[in-house]
Amino acid sequence: MKILSVAVPCYNSQEYMRYCIESLLPGGEDAEILIIDDGSSDDTGNIADEYANKYPSVVKAIHQENGGHGGAINTALKNASGLYFMVVDSDDWVDVRSYLKVLETIKRLSENGNQVDLFISNYVYEKDGKRFKKVVRYDDVLPKGRIFTWDEIKPFKKDQYISMHSAIYRTRLLRDCGLELPKHTFYVDNLFVYLPLVHVKKLYYINEDLYRYLIGRQDQSVNEQVMIRRIDQQVKVNKIMIDQVNLENVENEKLRQYMLNFLEIITVISSFFLILSGTPENLEKKKELWEYIKGKDLQAYKEIRSRTLGRLINLPGRPGRDISLLVYRVSQRLIGFN
Repeated sequence: MKILSVAVPCYNSQEYMRYCIESLLPGGEDAEILIIDDGSSDDTGNIADEYANKYPSVVKAIHQENGGHGGAINTALKNASGLYFMVVDSDDWVDVRSYLKVLETIKRLSENGNQVDLFISNYVYEKDGKRFKKVVRYDDVLPKGRIFTWDEIKPFKKDQYISMHSAIYRTRLLRDCGLELPKHTFYVDNLFVYLPLVHVKKLYYINEDLYRYLIGRQDQSVNEQVMIRRIDQQVKVNKIMIDQVNLENVENEKLRQYMLNFLEIITVISSFFLILSGTPENLEKKKELWEYIKGKDLQAYKEIRSRTLGRLINLPGRPGRDISLLVYRVSQRLIGFN
């Protein structure tokens, strides 16, 4: 059995997918690379087949009708044979040295009979045109070099939430909890990392800068203008987070607070882009989103609404919206929203 399955969702990725795949090949026989050609119309499918033919024991090429990011991850999870599962988007890559250390750690613990539900590593923002690279680390909030539980974590800062780029889940856990991401929907990476958390009991932090997250391309889903155009999908993901996890039922208080903090960040981002669009329709959608949270989980609503960002993003009138945008811009610079 493989130690790790790496899903590489690809849609018209011919220009950059090779760099991603090449960074994963040094994992050798300990890992499998699942290239999901998600209905591409360019040369993506042929490149996937090329790697599968060249490295048949390591690379699998899977072709499907377009199902979006979520559909591609669902397909990879169904086909994964590794003990653990992670996602690397086709325009991103991993640091090879860190990747080998992560694989060695997972293999060692697994061979010793230690079952970890979630491995966490650092990730790096690789922003086009920027010399300074922001690194998201967890060494001040998580124990290092040993298995731990939620009881042992410290409070996370706003720029430290666990993302898809830092999470390696136990494959069986993802399947047992019934994880299935919505098709044809952007921003499902938040669901991938958030929804399974309530099933996680044992964690392990590997202090390596593993994942390299490229931001700054004009066509990226996190580009500001793209996010405004796709704001309905951001709101959809926001609501799914509310629908599928009732925070009142999360018994561990430290985990509950972490998940509440994550939900706060996503809701503030949704609210910001609804305000930024400037349309009366989207301003009404912002109001409706907060009412939706209030109706689904009153306690979570009260806590998020009473926090600093929750108060500032809901200041009334045009002056209030201008202040909200200014505060968000400052937060964006200080804590790394992108």
